[in-house]
Amino acid sequence: MDAYLVLENGKVFRGKRIGSPKDSLGELVFTTGMEGYLETLTDPSYAGQIIMQTFPLIGNYGVIPQDFEGDCFAKGYVVREICDAPSNFRSEGDLDSFLKEKGIPGICGVDTREITRMIREQGVMNARICSEVPDDLSEIKGYKVTGVVAQVSRRDIKDFPPEGKERFHVVLFDYGAKRNIIRCLQKRGCRVTAVPHNMHADDVLALSPDGVMLSNGPGDPAENTQEIAQIRHLLGEVPVFGICLGHQLTALAIGGSTYKLKYGHRGANQPVKRLSDGRTFISSQNHGYAVDIKSMDGLGTVSFINANDGSCEGMDYPDKNCFTVQFHPEASGGPHDTEFLFDRFIKMMEDGRDA
Repeated sequence: MDAYLVLENGKVFRGKRIGSPKDSLGELVFTTGMEGYLETLTDPSYAGQIIMQTFPLIGNYGVIPQDFEGDCFAKGYVVREICDAPSNFRSEGDLDSFLKEKGIPGICGVDTREITRMIREQGVMNARICSEVPDDLSEIKGYKVTGVVAQVSRRDIKDFPPEGKERFHVVLFDYGAKRNIIRCLQKRGCRVTAVPHNMHADDVLALSPDGVMLSNGPGDPAENTQEIAQIRHLLGEVPVFGICLGHQLTALAIGGSTYKLKYGHRGANQPVKRLSDGRTFISSQNHGYAVDIKSMDGLGTVSFINANDGSCEGMDYPDKNCFTVQFHPEASGGPHDTEFLFDRFIKMMEDGRDA
């Protein structure tokens, strides 16, 4: 069945339908990972966006539910070629069937290389996956990704027990948290209490946590004024570790600012440089906004920068007992390059008990 990918700049790409047969509108972004399409599709940080894979063949190892990071909130999926005969001993189905089950429309058979180059040169843009090319592009041009943290966050409070003996109790603000953040804490002896995005700081402190974790999530960080206010109240009260959106919200709570990147950093091969010793790590990332380094003068210490464009990838706030990173240490990009950051968080909680 024919389908079209229509970009807001008027470019039209004809391909074949995959996934749900419905039309869909979203912000078109590309991700450069050669593997990990299941983690990508189930990352809540893609809420409101149409995901395009730059690697040409997707779906070759099928669908493995144990690898899911959360629910699927993507608006659409674009690939060059989809594999309809996956081969993997863990596979429980094919990718096209998964997309249909989740109600995610997609398109294959388009030149993803050309589209990626267009986004790199012109910047991220909106697009529609549809059965007929619209005459009027105003709806596509007017689309905005808004209110997505409330959409993807959990509604309840849930405890996740530690592996083995409990050493620490961590409260995790769920802004669209990936499951492996919880697993990384559990295997270090942490009982994790996951709470909704809008829980009040006083209610969090009433749970008597040893530390607070600020998760990843979708959308424009500056939109989340209530969440920023709660982080501001928590800083200095308990050790805090923020990842991705949590990193951006903390910078805003401290008094810094954020801005939208031209086309974002998405994929499992993003290099970050640690400024303390010059060492470079390969990281997994998924974000379209960044912390403005200049706005952080006197507010904290930049710990990591992106080796490609020099943007902020990490901040330390020693006087607030807090540190944050833009990339995903739980995603095992190297495959374990930056998991040591969880050990740093554990040490902060240990020191907090000894103080």
